[in-house]
This record gives sequence, structure tokens and C-alpha cells, in this order.
Amino acid sequence: MGSFTPREIVSELDKYIIGQREAKRAVAIALRNRWRRQQVRPELRDEIAPKNIIMIGPTGVGKTEISRRLARLAGAPFIKVEASKFTEVGYVGRDVESIIRDLTELAVKMVKDGEMKTVMVKARDAAEERLLDFLLPPHAAPLYPRPEMSAREILDRTDFTPPEREAAARERELHKTTREKMRTLLREGKLEERTVEIEQATQKLPVVEIFSSGGMEEMDMNMKDMFSNIFPKKTRRRKVKAPEAFEILTQEEAQKLIDMDKVTKEAVERVEQSGIVFIDEIDKIAGRGSSYGPDISREGVQRDLLPLVEGSTVNTKYGMVKTDHILFIASGAFHISKPSDLIPEFQGRFPIRVELTPLGEEEFVRILTEPENALIKQYMALLETESIRLVFKDDAIREIASIAALVNERMENIGARRLHTIIERVLDEISFGAPDMESKEVVIDSSYVRERLSDILKDDDLSRYIL
Repeated sequence: MGSFTPREIVSELDKYIIGQREAKRAVAIALRNRWRRQQVRPELRDEIAPKNIIMIGPTGVGKTEISRRLARLAGAPFIKVEASKFTEVGYVGRDVESIIRDLTELAVKMVKDGEMKTVMVKARDAAEERLLDFLLPPHAAPLYPRPEMSAREILDRTDFTPPEREAAARERELHKTTREKMRTLLREGKLEERTVEIEQATQKLPVVEIFSSGGMEEMDMNMKDMFSNIFPKKTRRRKVKAPEAFEILTQEEAQKLIDMDKVTKEAVERVEQSGIVFIDEIDKIAGRGSSYGPDISREGVQRDLLPLVEGSTVNTKYGMVKTDHILFIASGAFHISKPSDLIPEFQGRFPIRVELTPLGEEEFVRILTEPENALIKQYMALLETESIRLVFKDDAIREIASIAALVNERMENIGARRLHTIIERVLDEISFGAPDMESKEVVIDSSYVRERLSDILKDDDLSRYIL
């Protein structure tokens, strides 16, 4: 986090998101401020609260993508939730505290995956030894003079005669040599068809369904934990191929090497210090003044969210999690309502507001070609798997962008998401017939795009449903 300046953060976001300079600057400053807070003296550090952000703009202009890319850039736990899925306490629906519980779960998985990578070398070595034990058990051949004993046991005891000990030493050396040969064959992939029988731990828990109002979601998780402690783990024997057995054993060994207490502690710290919560559709709970129907809990949801945003402590299965320094980014189209319709206390906790501009033809052209994950590049890579080289002419890209902008004007403006619909329609025939095509190069120009879309564009009623 500390290695990125605001300018570098914006530059990284530019690789995936076109335009929206103001929004990128706002999130870049917010991210850099986190690093700055860590450099402040401890007594003042806890007093510095994150400056939460409200993004205002129509759908499909990059609000979610900016937040997601920012979290990935910072290596921070990130969760996206929709405000309309929550209800105030007392109504059936999700409890707002489940946001922090879910974020903590994600952080634990993130830290655990990181730990898995660090212990993977040791885990693979241990798994290889266990697999060799299955392929060549220690008692694979009768031992002279005691078949029921291992060579190590014979050599460790002093009540055997020298000839017996020499025979045991020869047996052990032979077993060791054979094991090394098996190891070489295993590493060279020459034992892939060999079947081994391994033991896997299984634990079947009773199914318990809980029907409850908001705030009781943790009960199901707690009961699972309780039952897992009561019911003992069982093992079952499976016959699998050597490569699959190696992967299973590697995962088991990696689990043994991971210190879950350390993982949990680090995950909670990451959530508290660098967690990012993206609350979408905030405009859906912005209406005030309604006292009946589905709008009854709008203001209540805002009041329930308020303690999380202000800073509170949430009880999770991993312990208490403080939300004081979690960065909250809210977004909404605000077509009907406006940010000032939010309750004053909620507005005050989102001091930074940025407006994202609608996308037009020029932005669509750039979206199709410039980002590292550009749509054109994605479709070219997909068809390359069928040995087909897809070539998009510049006039075809311009035509697709022009049609997307036109359809957005005629109907609901869904921003860059319209490009997905149009390109799918343009490439529908090629995608379907790709496996049987003789020509290995397909050129898409503007006339081809118009040909594929002309009938739909002429009929407004048809385009309303298809595009």
C-alpha cells in the first residue's frame, strides 16, 4: 500500500477503467491516506477516521470496477453489497452486521490462501513421503528373520545376532533403494496410472435449518461449529490415481502446517485496518417520507448502517471486529432521489462525493481496445482456443461503439454493459460455428456489424427486447 502514490494508483486504474478521472483521484487519495495514517504517531493514529466516498452516476460507468480494482491493488479485503437487500431490525431480511461477518470470512480465506502458498513446498515434500508409503509400504517384502518386524525395529534392538542384524540392514538398504527409484518415477510422471488407496477424513453433520428474522444468521454457523466438536471425524478409504492422491495429501499436509490462530488474528487486523466495503444501490434507501409498503424500512436501513460507518464493534465467529477504520464506498444512480434525501447523519459520514460521467461513443471505442482486459481482446482469446484468428477493423469497432451509444439513447442507458450485448449479437454466428469453420481467419468490418444488427435496429420494438 505504501509503495503507491496517488498518481501511480490512478495510473494502475487507467489500465482497466476508461475516464472517470475525478472518481479515480478520490479513491487514490483515500487509499494513500491509509498509508499516511500508519505513519502518524500512535496516540493520533486512532483518531484519524477514513473519508468515506459516495459515487454518483448511472449504471455501467465503472463505479464497482473502480472499487474492486482499488482493493485488488491494495491487497485489501473487499466486499460488495446491495443496500436494497437489507432491512431495518424487526423486518425479515438480512442484518447489516452480516456485511462485516462476510468481510471477515473473506479476509480469513485471503490470509489462509497466502499461508498455503508459503507452506506449499514443505507440504509437497511431506505429501510425497506419504504417497511413497502408500506405493511402497515398509513391510512390502518379508524381512529376515522376523517378517512381522520392520528392519528399523530389528536394528534398534540389541538382542539379535550379528547375522540377523546384517540381514535386516540389507533389507533396509534394499527398501531405501527401491523407494528412491519409486520417487524418481513419481517425479518423472511415470506412475500416473498407478492406483493407490488413501484415507480421507469425512464428517457428516446433521442438517439443521433455522428460520429466523434478521440478526440471527450467526446461529446456523455456531450450531455447525458446535456439532463439529461433538461428532467425531471419520475416515473413509478411497482408491485414486497417484496424481490425484498427491494433490489430496498435499492439501492435508498444508492444512496441518497452517497456524489458524495466527491466520485469524491477521485476518481480523486486515479487516479493521484495510477493509473496503462497497455499498451499491444506496439511492434505493434514500427516499424519505413514506410510511407504508416496501419503502417502510428505507430510513431504518440507513440508521442501522450508521453505526457501522461511524465505527462500532461487531461480533463474528473469529472474535470482535472494529469498523472504525474500514473504508466505506457507497454508490447509486440517484435518478429519482438525490444524495440530500439521505438522513443528515448518514450524509455526514460520507464527506467525499464524486459524480461519474455517462459514457458516449468515444469512451466506448477506448473501452473496446485500450484496457488490458478489453472486450475485443477477450473475444479474440476465446476464439483463438478454436484456432481461429479474429481480426477487428477500426471501422467495425467504431460502428459497434456508435450503435451502443445510439441504443443507450433510445432505451435505458446501461453504460458499457451494452457493449457485451451488441458484441455477443455480432459474433453469435461465428461463435456457434467456430469448431466447424474451415477458414482460420475471420475479419470483422463495419459492413459485417451492420449486416448482423440491421434488422434489429430497424425494429424498435425488437431492439427493445434484444439489445
